[in-house]
Amino acid sequence: MSPTTAATLPRGPRLPAAVQSLLFMQYWPRLVSACGRRYGKVFTLRVAPMGTLVYLSDPADIKKVFAGDPRVFHAGEANAMLRGLLGESSVLVIDDDVHRDRRRLMLPPFHRDAVARQVEVMAEITAANVATWPVGRPFALAPKMSEITLEVILRTVIGASDPARLAALRAVIPPLLNVTPWTSLALLNPDLLRRRPWRKLKRRMEDANRLLYAEIGERRADPNLDERTDALAMLVRSADEDGRAMTDVELRDQLMTLLVAGHDTTATGLSWAIERLTRHPAILTKAVQAAEAGNDEYLDAVAKETLRIRPVVFDVGRILTEPVEVAGHRLPAGVMVVPGIGLVHQDSEIYPNPERFDPDRMVGATLSPTTWFPFGGGNRRCLGATFAMVEMRVVLGEILRRVDFATTTAADESQKVKHVILIPNHGARVTIRAKRPVATEPVPTGFSPPS
Repeated sequence: MSPTTAATLPRGPRLPAAVQSLLFMQYWPRLVSACGRRYGKVFTLRVAPMGTLVYLSDPADIKKVFAGDPRVFHAGEANAMLRGLLGESSVLVIDDDVHRDRRRLMLPPFHRDAVARQVEVMAEITAANVATWPVGRPFALAPKMSEITLEVILRTVIGASDPARLAALRAVIPPLLNVTPWTSLALLNPDLLRRRPWRKLKRRMEDANRLLYAEIGERRADPNLDERTDALAMLVRSADEDGRAMTDVELRDQLMTLLVAGHDTTATGLSWAIERLTRHPAILTKAVQAAEAGNDEYLDAVAKETLRIRPVVFDVGRILTEPVEVAGHRLPAGVMVVPGIGLVHQDSEIYPNPERFDPDRMVGATLSPTTWFPFGGGNRRCLGATFAMVEMRVVLGEILRRVDFATTTAADESQKVKHVILIPNHGARVTIRAKRPVATEPVPTGFSPPS
């Protein structure tokens, strides 16, 4: 048989699977990038407990995965490790028709007009947070960005307004979402939550559930539900073609999903943006001028280039439910095909001088969904991609209007793995020289949907 008809796997390291697993857990992006340099556009890794991974970095191969039959390319199954935290009905961990129908119900809060209504709140939250930042001494920016993005989600997505409940959510959610290898064990095996080392995690999950169910109950009872603009209200109002609405449990799972997918990820993207700008004085000056002039196009370009050169998520996976021919190999069922976001974004054939931070390359650019895909792709592209890009633009604009950052010649902060995202190793440390007065409080960046 030819290699295109017989089950075959691409080349990859010959190390034992146990060794590959250890290297992957310790050096994930570095290992994958090294394999890309050695083996080319497609290669195989064996990583427990994920199994056999076939990495792809050719846009044509990635297009085949993203455009493939969702019944064959299972993303929910690939995200199964998140089920313990997100819940069985989370849109991230389900597949097939169930996923299609659930995704359809979740789209309205992330349509263009719905996102536009949240811009002013995003700006207000940012302005209030920036007012607390220290001047004249170094500090880690990442925790501040996390505060901003969490508040944005709590107020625009969940729609929380009760002061006591808001305070409780601010206290409970961040430590719950700080998933470590240790807590991952209990998320993979919920029976461990009964044991002493994981009881604190269990209490946090119970506290979060209590607060989220209280918000759901309040929204269902709200006589002005139809007038509300928060995502939870829109989800409570939504129903499928048969008139079926989501249950409280299903709503809870989607809220937890939006918290996990839209909190640390956006905060990390924003942290990387400032980390990059403070190391490139000319670009920082241009970005400040764009913020002051309301130049959305350049602020969008800064966000896009940041997500290219420092993708928050390095790759996305699909588990094959049947044999599929990809990249000249007949891959067997059970293999996870992995479009490598980080690999493609660093490809010099696609992005000349890929190590150079250059927002100008994004100005007016028409980006292909298989050469720039920080939010994944196909039918599993992040629901909140437009929301996240608008939030990055608005928050960046507000910060740059209000803060005079000191530039630095310090080495770039390295990428550190935090669960499934890549964060700045030192939290994006910055120094503010001065706060800038602004004409009004605040002036939201104008809305236009990102291309």
